[in-house]
Amino acid sequence: MAKVLARRLSIAAALVLAVVTAAFLLVEALPGGPGALPEDPRVPPAQAERLRAAWGLDRPLGERYVRFLLSALGGDWGPSLAQHRPAAEVIAGALPWTLLLSGTALLIELAGGLALGLAAARRPGGAFDRASSVGTLALRAVPGFWLALLLLSAFALRWPLAPAGGVSTPGLDGGPFARLADLAAHLALPALAIGLPAAAGAARFVRAALLEIAGEPFLAAARARGLTPRRVLFGHALRAATAPLVQLLGFSLGGVLSGSLAVEVVFAWPGMGRVVFDALAARDYPVLVAGAALSAVAVIAASALAELAHAALDPRVRDA
Repeated sequence: MAKVLARRLSIAAALVLAVVTAAFLLVEALPGGPGALPEDPRVPPAQAERLRAAWGLDRPLGERYVRFLLSALGGDWGPSLAQHRPAAEVIAGALPWTLLLSGTALLIELAGGLALGLAAARRPGGAFDRASSVGTLALRAVPGFWLALLLLSAFALRWPLAPAGGVSTPGLDGGPFARLADLAAHLALPALAIGLPAAAGAARFVRAALLEIAGEPFLAAARARGLTPRRVLFGHALRAATAPLVQLLGFSLGGVLSGSLAVEVVFAWPGMGRVVFDALAARDYPVLVAGAALSAVAVIAASALAELAHAALDPRVRDA
């Protein structure tokens, strides 16, 4: 077990290093290079040189990469070239908003996907099953930013049922419950834009998992004992499909995090997606690389936890 854990940790560390290296090199390859301010023609040449020297941009690429990597290993991602404060502080300020949005979208995915998948699996080939298969396939194929723009246009502009963006209403005067309700109203549309396509994919997965075990002998024995189809589905089939569903939960986190970038930009949500977008426009490579590394760590950790949970629930995987 210790060898397996050590091997997984080494693979995870290598993946994070590869992501950080790729992000660093891609930012270097952008037109203008990291730190757009020194290349701005409005900045005097002498001041631009001082800025480049202060940020370490006058050093060779290899030296900058090694210095950056050694600092990152110590938890120092360097100063933000655009916001003039530590990059870790910029990411830390945006992370809670991304976790709130991603967590809400994940709840929508699980609740919607489980309900639709169960309803479709109860009568395979029926009218609801066929309609949900077409609907979930179409919804899964919709790009997240397009769905975000559609929801914004429909429910914030045409029918103003929800705020158009941000996390709070300016000048709101009220107690904690009023502020919480206001936050929920601002959260609704971006969470739906991320959660609905993910729920469509989860529904297809749940349906396939339930139909795959529909012919198992233990389900036939349960029917032979006179159990109702509803009890067979919820009490036996769903319990047997729990292990792959738990694994789906871990893998869904990566999709939710990747889908939040465009949605956060559309709805002006102050999370990591918006921070990374602004850093990309400013060639702020410390913030870009720190955001990429944190996303990679989150996805790898979620995948590892999903595999461990799968092994805990399924003795065959644990024994293997």
